[in-house]
Amino acid sequence: MRTAPDVPPLPPVPPVPPLPPTPPVPLSALLGRAELGLRLLAGPPDAADAPLHWVHASEMADPYPYLLGGELLLTAGVLFPTDPEHYVARVREAGAAALGFGVTPVYDTVPAELVEACGRLGLPLIEVPPRTPFTAVARALWRLMAEARLRELRRVSEAQRSLAAAAARPAPVPAVLGALAARLGGRAVLFGADGTESAAAGRAVPPGAARALAELAGVVGTRPGAPASASDDTGGEDAGAGLRLAAYALGGGEGLTLGVATEGGAPGDRTLAGLAVVLLSLLTAPHRAADAAARDTALVRLLLGATPADAARALGPGPWNVVHARGGDGTPFAAATLAAALGTPLADPAGPDAVRLLLPASSPVTVQPGWTLGVSAPAEADGLAAADAQAARALRRALARRAPLDRHRAGGLAALVDRDEAAAYARDLLAPLSPALTETLRVWLSLHGNWDRTATALGIHRNTVRQRVTRIAALLDGRDLDDPDVRMELWFALGTDA
Repeated sequence: MRTAPDVPPLPPVPPVPPLPPTPPVPLSALLGRAELGLRLLAGPPDAADAPLHWVHASEMADPYPYLLGGELLLTAGVLFPTDPEHYVARVREAGAAALGFGVTPVYDTVPAELVEACGRLGLPLIEVPPRTPFTAVARALWRLMAEARLRELRRVSEAQRSLAAAAARPAPVPAVLGALAARLGGRAVLFGADGTESAAAGRAVPPGAARALAELAGVVGTRPGAPASASDDTGGEDAGAGLRLAAYALGGGEGLTLGVATEGGAPGDRTLAGLAVVLLSLLTAPHRAADAAARDTALVRLLLGATPADAARALGPGPWNVVHARGGDGTPFAAATLAAALGTPLADPAGPDAVRLLLPASSPVTVQPGWTLGVSAPAEADGLAAADAQAARALRRALARRAPLDRHRAGGLAALVDRDEAAAYARDLLAPLSPALTETLRVWLSLHGNWDRTATALGIHRNTVRQRVTRIAALLDGRDLDDPDVRMELWFALGTDA
């Protein structure tokens, strides 16, 4: 009897959230589609307000393991349970937003005991008539969600233009706070480094909410280990109606924090707050004109033929760290937000989700939510090209290990060998390899010969990795790449030749 070979599982693909996220659709919007003929039979008093995130059809006697939460669960009762109350309790415990029961072909009407159980346990129950297939319900919900997302995108786009216009006014900081508060329908506060309000705009909030917002602002900051943002949905014990509170640390090294208090909270609100953080960071950063003049001076010197070392002196004394980053939230402001969080104006967006940054070695590089970082060793201006390669390799290691940050590793026994002699030997040893094979060997060795993680790091198929490694062994005079001594020698050569 043949058995299937052991195939290692593929690494999980991290979800890519839409930006802004798609807003849920209230059940009432689906009930309002006359062509569906849906009817609400039971549920809590606010059943029509239940937020629907997606549709799932299941005839399982216990669908709990297959629900994510927020679903409109559809069933025709093929395996209708003998204990409807237990079934409803399990569905509600799984987080389903509502239950839809299709009459015919199994039942002519919705079972009365199911209606009673949904009424007692507070789960909205709708009747799906015989003429309405479940796919029609799902298609209607997707269309409603697409319309809601389009409205949210338009709202965010209009708000972004409003915030940008506010930043160009004579008093830009109060104008940005006012525009943000107006767009979010709440209050926006700029807290100083000592926790006091520097500026505020929008409607007043209860004292309890104001205290809670100030306390939340004290949690975030630019000090090592502090989160860049924090949120709280309680709104403070004296807040009355629940408020959604959030605080965001500004870049620029001034210790300022943006606090926001809103009701409800639309999916795009965080995007708008992120834009406000970028604008306020730029507006409140000290010596912005001097920094810009220094960067312009360095660029002019480079264009007029100065060496990189001479141009770098205009930016300030070294050494420097190069940081490669991948991730972000997909907005045009992600790179600027990361640069502000790390306290540097020197950023080079290298794609929709990638950025390279240059910052003084004295500035700490900490984990940033939503980003994967690779950090070079400190380097002077004439060593920045090598530092750029170090940061790129560190980023690849971090991505392969699914770690938020990795740093260049140097020193050790390699530092005891004459660098020129070692470099000459490394060039001769690796000469038969093309750049692609050299990089494959580097990543494969750094990941201890793991095929799947190497394939993930290089963005190629694992079979391609195997073929390349086999080719590398042949080009290197048949060296045994499973031999630890051979691996150590090649790894040393790759590091010397960097």
